[in-house]
Amino acid sequence: MTAQGSEPRQPERPLTIVVTGGNTGIGAAIVAAFARAGGNVAMDFVSNRDANAAIVADAADAGGRVVPVDADITAQAGLERIRDAALEAFGRIDVWVNNAGLETRHSLLETSEADFDRVIAVDLKATFFGTQVAARQFLAQGGPGVVVNVSSVHEDWPMPGNTTYCVAKGGVRMLTRTAGVELGGHGIRVVNVAPGAVDTPINTATMADPDQRARLTDAIPLHAVATPEQIADVVVFAASPQAAYMTATTIVVDGGIMQGSVGL
Repeated sequence: MTAQGSEPRQPERPLTIVVTGGNTGIGAAIVAAFARAGGNVAMDFVSNRDANAAIVADAADAGGRVVPVDADITAQAGLERIRDAALEAFGRIDVWVNNAGLETRHSLLETSEADFDRVIAVDLKATFFGTQVAARQFLAQGGPGVVVNVSSVHEDWPMPGNTTYCVAKGGVRMLTRTAGVELGGHGIRVVNVAPGAVDTPINTATMADPDQRARLTDAIPLHAVATPEQIADVVVFAASPQAAYMTATTIVVDGGIMQGSVGL
């Protein structure tokens, strides 16, 4: 029903979202959250191919659409491949989520050049060029856009024994701040979401060990490890109009662990 004399309101166009690392862990939860909001999603994958059919089906049941793209995000051509797939399927891109990440859990003294290159390529290089590809597309469309980077509390909080990961996430923090300042005049927002401990495959060993899990939860003021869905909800918020005045900053979602008095 519309007010007398007013024009019928046109239905809003579904948003199109790119999510890297979208078929496992936090990425899969982000895809599902955007699908529940009626979004169209293009996600890359290089493994866990069997998960794609379930993700596509669940998104359809929720009212969204998902297109899986076999792409290597550590190469700019791979990121452009995801962009092109999203454009072919949906016609435009509104939000780009740089979520893919990995770690090797090696100290400075133990880290090999190959380990370093692998972590930096996925966690930092892909985020840098994903942001670039997204921003160029937003400008080509003549409209605003949002980049959401998924970082970690370890962008700011040292984690001995996982040095390269901390270096990469620290780079993502500064990328977010600098790119947000550079792109603000074009109506492009860049926001970082930094999770604390999350129950994902990257933490399988910790979560499977009762002593390690208890030590971790005791160090978190809320005494719980986050679910992927809790992080995904914040990513969706960061991309939404409700966060329209946020850019060049990090939203920390860590249950208070960085402020807690008990160390790990």
